[in-house]
Amino acid sequence: MKKLKTIMRFSAICLGGLFLTTCVEEFEPETITFESALVVEASITDELKTQEILLSRTYAFEEEGPEAETRATVQVLDDQGARFDFVESQPGVYRSEAEFRARTGRNYTLNITADDGRTYSSSAMALPPTTGLDSIYAERIIDNNGIDGIAIYADSFDPTGSSNNYRYTYEETFRIIAPRWTPDDLAADEEIGGCAVKVVPRETEQQTCYRTDSSTDIIQFQTNDLNEDRVSRFPVRFISNQDYIISHRYSILVRQLIQSDQSFTFYETLNQFSGSASLFSSTQPGFLNGNVSSTTNENEKVLGFFEVATVDEKRIFFNYEDFYPGEPLPPYVNPCITSAPVLANEGGCVLVNIVLANTIRYLDDNGVPGPLEGPYLVVPRVCGDCTEIGITEVPEFWIDE
Repeated sequence: MKKLKTIMRFSAICLGGLFLTTCVEEFEPETITFESALVVEASITDELKTQEILLSRTYAFEEEGPEAETRATVQVLDDQGARFDFVESQPGVYRSEAEFRARTGRNYTLNITADDGRTYSSSAMALPPTTGLDSIYAERIIDNNGIDGIAIYADSFDPTGSSNNYRYTYEETFRIIAPRWTPDDLAADEEIGGCAVKVVPRETEQQTCYRTDSSTDIIQFQTNDLNEDRVSRFPVRFISNQDYIISHRYSILVRQLIQSDQSFTFYETLNQFSGSASLFSSTQPGFLNGNVSSTTNENEKVLGFFEVATVDEKRIFFNYEDFYPGEPLPPYVNPCITSAPVLANEGGCVLVNIVLANTIRYLDDNGVPGPLEGPYLVVPRVCGDCTEIGITEVPEFWIDE
């Protein structure tokens, strides 16, 4: 939150001096004034699950990132006497001790007691109407920027006309196949010692992996100005045909959240400020009021929102060839340039140090090494070892062709 304010201050100084002199000295900006504020990311839904709440503190420009708010006491209460306790599973991440779901007709309040004794509370929030996500589907399109790719669309309809406020999130999972994988690898030859390296069989399978990434953008749609409460062909995600994530098999889980008017407005304003749904990482050009406040000091600033939302979700799979039959795959995440590092030079051992640093993978023997080449051809690790960017465990939900 303070980060962008500091950047804007520094920019104003530089612009003001353009007519007087040229900036040539490197300047390390520092925050002149800074007020730490609690950051709350809290959303409970009508899904029976372990609910999660994130707490952190804003950070100054010169700091590397947010500081987790640890050792807090976190509770969610409803107006019928139920209490749901949360425990800290990792710094700043609080998970409900038991699975629960938000229920229609109840009002929920978030209470937080910080480790230093300061207390915070949210306004009471009720569960919005439930509306199903009718379908999600993928189509090949040319977007407004002339880019060929795959669009993911969502359809939904509430015949009662009471939903109106829609927010979408997604998790995308994709298969990764290391393009220069071989069954062998390099290791330091401890029997010979020195700069010696040998070829050994791989101990683990590192050719095929899976990776899951979550959306970070705020994706919203409102139907108030439409003739009916219908979401039709709403674009949730666009993927360029040059993006390697759709090369081998791709799946996306789209979640549709129905928001209250207050919640929709908060996220809409947050999007205008930062474009990011993560209050841990977003930066604000001013203070954004939410529905959580200090009950200890009315002048203390709190950033964040306690949301209660209904959720429905759907998942689809597709292959690259479904939309681009017979066409070349997108370029891999790395160009995979082959090299042949020397065993040693005047500075000492070369290849064995690179092997021990785990930054390369064996490709083949170098038949006729040049004067500045070693005996083995290698590629960057990611080209022969998919575990640098994914995991080999197949997701439980995964369905092959």
